[in-house]
Amino acid sequence: MADLKSTFLNVYSVLKSELLHDPAFEWSEDSRQWVDRMLDYNVPGGKLNRGLSVIDSYRLLKEGQALNDDEIFQASALGWCIEWLQAYFLVLDDIMDNSHTRRGQPCWFRVPKVGMIAANDGVLLRNHIPRILRKHFKGKPYYVELLDLFNEVEFQTAAGQMIDLITTLEGEKDLSKYTLSLHRRIVQYKTAYYSFYLPVACALLMAGEDLDNHVDVKNILVEMGTYFQVQDDYLDCFGDPETIGKIGTDIEDFKCSWVVVKALELCNEEQKKVLHENYGKPDPANVAIVKTLYNELNLEGAFAEYESASYEKLVTSIEAHPSSAVQAVLKSFLAKIYKRQK
Repeated sequence: MADLKSTFLNVYSVLKSELLHDPAFEWSEDSRQWVDRMLDYNVPGGKLNRGLSVIDSYRLLKEGQALNDDEIFQASALGWCIEWLQAYFLVLDDIMDNSHTRRGQPCWFRVPKVGMIAANDGVLLRNHIPRILRKHFKGKPYYVELLDLFNEVEFQTAAGQMIDLITTLEGEKDLSKYTLSLHRRIVQYKTAYYSFYLPVACALLMAGEDLDNHVDVKNILVEMGTYFQVQDDYLDCFGDPETIGKIGTDIEDFKCSWVVVKALELCNEEQKKVLHENYGKPDPANVAIVKTLYNELNLEGAFAEYESASYEKLVTSIEAHPSSAVQAVLKSFLAKIYKRQK
């Protein structure tokens, strides 16, 4: 795995160098240095799970056949396109959420001299994706499908982000609209498509598959993405900031988090009143009251229950799939996220 990661990181260096010498733009030393630093700060810093899983998935779809260097490079390039997409979303997301830290360091827009230039950097990151695809996939029979896939998933993610943002509008803070079905819609669009479906869809296209024949795979991966985001919501509140690399602010930000939705489902009228009065307030005293209520409601237990039920349901769906190679891909995804701590 360490070897795969270092190969993957080498591909990042190649792609970055190509982008920094893109002939469509006349580069100056300043502009090249800016993009170089911006990419290193935002693209390779995460766990790289989404990117690496394109290679893993493609390898499993090839059922034990050794991959040649070209295949490894191409699967890695697609993996990096997903990491670029992720970086684009996070840079802009952090501005919208007025966040402070990301991956254990200041958000890009918080870096001195960056500020709102970060908004344009986000646009640049997004535009790097078709540059990479054009350079490395233009001759492939699935090139148009790849472009279409990235465009569609980006649209779904932006639409999910929109529902999330308009739900938490200032001055319209109404906890009563927070339901499991709203939570599910936000999560499905904002996270599940790009984090879970996209890496596997890339691998399927590389393997010569038609995505229209794999709607069942998409549905299972979207379920898995939903489970992943519920874990994320839980960790935002109950996880260790040292381990997860960020300080959770869902309570202060009035987020439609699984934790608050579950709390609303479990609490009595008195507790509901406490929640309404304290949720979405920036004062640490209000946050502490919400967290105390969460403990009274035993949300850790409710989460453990949710986790095991989701896991069993996913395993059942996966085992019903006719292809053992596809089953292997889906099982490897599930194994990576089950009971994670970060």
